[in-house]
Amino acid sequence: MSKPTIRLGTRGSELALKQTQMVTELLEQAHPGMEIEREIIQTLGDKRPDLRFAEFQSGDQPLVDKGIFIKELEVALKEGRVGAAVHSLKDVPSDLEKDFVVAAVLRRAAVEDVLVSARPWTLETLPQGARVGTSSVRRARQLKWLRPDVEVVEIRGNVPTRVRKVLGEDGLDAVLLAAAGLLRLGMLNANCSRIRMDEHTLQALILEPEQFLPAAGQGAIAIETLARSYETREILKPLNDPDTEARVSAEREFLRLLGAGCQTPVGAHTWVAEGQLHMAVRVFNEDDTSAPPFDAAAEAPLAEAKALAAELAAKVKEEA
Repeated sequence: MSKPTIRLGTRGSELALKQTQMVTELLEQAHPGMEIEREIIQTLGDKRPDLRFAEFQSGDQPLVDKGIFIKELEVALKEGRVGAAVHSLKDVPSDLEKDFVVAAVLRRAAVEDVLVSARPWTLETLPQGARVGTSSVRRARQLKWLRPDVEVVEIRGNVPTRVRKVLGEDGLDAVLLAAAGLLRLGMLNANCSRIRMDEHTLQALILEPEQFLPAAGQGAIAIETLARSYETREILKPLNDPDTEARVSAEREFLRLLGAGCQTPVGAHTWVAEGQLHMAVRVFNEDDTSAPPFDAAAEAPLAEAKALAAELAAKVKEEA
């Protein structure tokens, strides 16, 4: 009798492979004896590292919020080449096509952003006119709001490639990255203050999420499968973390209700305390870069994550 088997689809970056290995180990614990295979799939976002996110288009329509890092994986799901796909949740559009479902989200890692630099800068002490690299409009807008003098430089590439942008004579003064990726790759030291890159020791400053709001879904790993694949959904169910699911459900529902995408300047921070789900959001005006953001916060029972998102989305729409 053949062993039960599942094939996982993944991107080929070092971080994506590490995350898929994490999923593999959890599946092995949940289903001893299961054969777990892996297929590396290159996505459009991987194929064109030369393009800025705003340059991904179909005709005159932008593609960046349509899943440039997941579409080829979804094709593999539809064709039956893989049974599940492993994603960084913040890369997954908040409004999935009806054929697909996020079957599980792993226990969340750190949600914070990190300022990486060759010298011990903070957001306040960065030199006047400092050049700071990021691929996120959310990070860029928050940075410019806090430090209007700073020059934001759009950067692409995997995590080590972006970290290396601060090295050399023409290196950037700093880059902004997600703590979760640095931690999963073992690049941050124990107290999250240093990064070892090649022969260099770089400075790392964790940005408090109450002041510098993270992206919806940041720090969470999602496993996607076909909505009709009930057997696969049952296999993946033990990997799901309920607290993480509630938090990211609120964050993603908030994006969906706003019609926001992966590259919309929106921050969302959630936490659980005494059975209550707390959520703070920060929304920037997409058209007026000089306008201050709108901040709002609320709380609700953990089971009412989507209602909490709806309450905050209504506040934002009232303000608009």
